[in-house]
Amino acid sequence: MLLIVPGDPLRPRRPDDHFAPEAHAARDLGVSVAVVDHDALARGDDVPRAVSRVTAEGDAVYRGWMLRSERYAAFAAALAGRGVTLRTNGEQYRRAHELPGWYPDLADLTPRTTWTVGTRRADFDRARCDLGGGPAVLRDFAKSMKHHWHEAALIPDLGDGDAAWAVASRFLDLRGDDVVGGFVLRRFERFVTAEVRTWWVDGGCVLVGAHPDSPHDTPPENVDPRLLGPSIAALRLPFVTVDLALRADGVWRIVELGDGQVSDRPVTIAPEALVGALFAGPAVA
Repeated sequence: MLLIVPGDPLRPRRPDDHFAPEAHAARDLGVSVAVVDHDALARGDDVPRAVSRVTAEGDAVYRGWMLRSERYAAFAAALAGRGVTLRTNGEQYRRAHELPGWYPDLADLTPRTTWTVGTRRADFDRARCDLGGGPAVLRDFAKSMKHHWHEAALIPDLGDGDAAWAVASRFLDLRGDDVVGGFVLRRFERFVTAEVRTWWVDGGCVLVGAHPDSPHDTPPENVDPRLLGPSIAALRLPFVTVDLALRADGVWRIVELGDGQVSDRPVTIAPEALVGALFAGPAVA
């Protein structure tokens, strides 16, 4: 088994500092580590060169920065040409990384959602009306701008078309060329806990911890990922994260599902714990 991580932009033979602890943990477990040029992969130029430092063959897992789905597919293809098979293939990555890929199977467990293909206002207005009135949260297929909550994420009232479009326009300004797919509108639900990040390998939960945005918020004792087990296993995705939060009525809800390869690890989860669970550890649910 092989762990692939981004190389340091200034020292390309070494792992990027952000992923170096996981690379060290992997080596301590006897797992080989290789580095790739993430910036070249993200641009989509000269992908074979971007993976040229991967010399080992066999099965591999990537732990690194996000890639657009089409860039990930090209990455996987270039590795395949070198005898390396990513545990998560291109189609599986898209299903996990982009909300329309996983939402239909988990619709009962997550806020009601509509989306557009593209970013035209006419399509946005149709999606807005389909969701109905009241507040909503805006994002694209892969990412929100939650750190710009009031200007580019929260829509206070879907019934006010001009005000809603002002939020969408600001979202487009901030995301720029990084917009993925189109607009996604999620019914606003009031949560009373910080998000909890759960990690799943081959349909089983292997870790439960804090979310990277609130790494020191210990997950409540009553969070039980086993309740989600059948639903997550049915997705048949090899490595994902599922972020949960407790709704005001006492129901745990899925806030986000993402590909585990590009999900950030909070500092309060030891790299040894994640790498060990990924390559060797038994599921806890």
